[in-house]
Amino acid sequence: MNTLAEPSYRSRVGYQAGLLGGFALLAAALLVMGDIATRDTIALREAEDLKATLTQVIPAELHDNDLLEATVPLVDDTGRTVTVYRALRGGAVSALAFPVVGKGYAGEIRLMLGVDPEGRILGVRVIAHSETPGLGDKIELAKDDWILDFDGRALGAPPAARWAVAKDGGDFDQFSGATITPRAVVRAVRAGLERFAAERSRLIVAPDRLDTAEE
Repeated sequence: MNTLAEPSYRSRVGYQAGLLGGFALLAAALLVMGDIATRDTIALREAEDLKATLTQVIPAELHDNDLLEATVPLVDDTGRTVTVYRALRGGAVSALAFPVVGKGYAGEIRLMLGVDPEGRILGVRVIAHSETPGLGDKIELAKDDWILDFDGRALGAPPAARWAVAKDGGDFDQFSGATITPRAVVRAVRAGLERFAAERSRLIVAPDRLDTAEE
């Protein structure tokens, strides 16, 4: 039985390279199209997650604005620029929230810190971490109420020397078998309060007054 011979051009290196390149371009185009199609959805979901976190550290009764709209930049103690979200009531700054980062056992622990204009803690919540399940993950409110011990505290309350876990002579409990994680959180929160204190006069200026001052 006669069979058709395969065209000779198919065995050429140029043809094979072109075919491979074509498939690569097609795959890349499909990835770009997928990214474009889902970008808005992902951004919306991220904004919803951020707002949900902010509402946990800034009580609803403290503001009448969208927490995602009144923002100012802040350089944290690591040199990175973070966004400060300001709660407004009657045009005045009534609370603020901003992310802080600690170095845990398994990597960075990202937290959201909420404070009133005087620097008293309204709430702290975990945004992301990689700590050991069953041990370090007790910093999550869903796993333990340990994180609530920060509520109402401020620089000087407790005194600086007692802003540490109990093992280090401080006022904060540690977890059995996991001291590094709570120690990192305590240090990160304290550093956040110190940064807020250093920038307080700028951060609590009402947006309308800030705009006037910059003209």
